[in-house]
Amino acid sequence: MKPLLQSWQLWALLSAAFAALTAIFAKVGVENVNSDFATFVRTVVILCVVGILLVATGQWQSPASVSGRTYLFLLFSGMATGASWLCYFRALQLGDAARVAPIDKLSVVLVAVFAVVFLGEKLSGPNWLGVAFIAAGAVLVAYKG
Repeated sequence: MKPLLQSWQLWALLSAAFAALTAIFAKVGVENVNSDFATFVRTVVILCVVGILLVATGQWQSPASVSGRTYLFLLFSGMATGASWLCYFRALQLGDAARVAPIDKLSVVLVAVFAVVFLGEKLSGPNWLGVAFIAAGAVLVAYKG
């Protein structure tokens, strides 16, 4: 049996839990500050925490050891993350966390579509049904009726 810390399922569940806490903490955090500034503060905190983690665990690597293609796609990913965070914090400032977060999680649906279209990944019928349920669930949770 695979060790628990090597399980992608564990890390995905932890990611979901921390993402939920992010929404709650961010909703309170953007109450009396510009959402873009709040995103900046969050980014600085992340940079410091990950930097400390890399050094403390001996995972730092020479920047020269990374290929140009890798840097390019990490740059694109960072730009997309930044845009996502800016939009997310603005949405939290304007709306209820319980409605903003489900719409944000439509990213799950978009990842499935983009993975099929751009990465050539395959999804089965039940997988697509799950994607449809996620989309429908996000819309229903976000609905203010």
